[in-house]
Amino acid sequence: MTETPYPSHTVVVPNSIDMVSVLGPGDEHLGLIERAFKADVHVRGNRITLTGEPAEVALAERLLDEIVTIIRTGQGVTTETVERIISMMRAETTERPADVLSLNILSNRGRTIRPKTLNQKRYVDSIDKHTITFGIGPAGTGKTYLAMAKAVQALQAKDVSRIILTRPAVEAGERLGFLPGTLSEKIDPYLRPLYDALHDMLDPETIPKLLAAGTIEVAPLAYMRGRTLNDAFIILDEAQNTSPEQMKMFLTRLGFGSKIVVTGDVTQVDLPGGVQSGLRVVEGILDGVEDVVFNRLTANDVVRHRLVGRIVAAYDAFDATQPERPSHQRDSRPRGTTR
Repeated sequence: MTETPYPSHTVVVPNSIDMVSVLGPGDEHLGLIERAFKADVHVRGNRITLTGEPAEVALAERLLDEIVTIIRTGQGVTTETVERIISMMRAETTERPADVLSLNILSNRGRTIRPKTLNQKRYVDSIDKHTITFGIGPAGTGKTYLAMAKAVQALQAKDVSRIILTRPAVEAGERLGFLPGTLSEKIDPYLRPLYDALHDMLDPETIPKLLAAGTIEVAPLAYMRGRTLNDAFIILDEAQNTSPEQMKMFLTRLGFGSKIVVTGDVTQVDLPGGVQSGLRVVEGILDGVEDVVFNRLTANDVVRHRLVGRIVAAYDAFDATQPERPSHQRDSRPRGTTR
């Protein structure tokens, strides 16, 4: 008995769409599609014929539709884009990959900041919908970077009158007086990653003016004590290095018309021995509190070089096999790598 051959299905790409954008330079996207799906792919002009298991052909057809939709927005499609679309489709989510990858948060000097994964899109949406949002995940998942983009967007839309960026200077034990140099020189190394992100999002010549006017404030967490922050978009970065008391102090700075985003990585705590991480305990305290939401990002959401995601996943797998150690004995990465 001979096997019944799978029927073929032909997708016709609109003439207005450049086929090189669909198939990729050197047919890179085409090769990706052939490897990702159990289907044969043949291209002739603007006609793409798919042959294989019906479910796989349907997925491949949907992928092509997502690619065309993204191209129509004017956004370039890279091999990484195609990989992310495939990953989202395999996850069987209700959100369209094209909607996730085409959401523009901020544009500056020809560069547009967008979420690149489904979890990043959900994180950005939750910042819009809630007053206090936690973004918890490993380095490179965009948690701080996207929060800062939303802060700049809110400032430009006049939803807030100022941005406040803060992080604990835990490497100096918050005892900045023991370090050489002026106060600014002492603080700068711990805040430099926040300044670097600002330079990606605003014209460099405007940043000193905004800082001088107090429209943007970048300061150590210790400087938040005793204040009430109204009409502001407030970001606490590296929150795993706060004590529970510092976390409570920070969250209670919230004033009218303000929004808070707290970011951190609970696997990278640099606090001295015996000090609990405020980020580790806060979810148990605030779970179920209205208008507070916790978002978790994973190695799958790393948006740096694709190898970074694999490295993070490999370390996670290794750590899962190791006995639990006190937080002060855990290895620390170089400061300022979390975004």
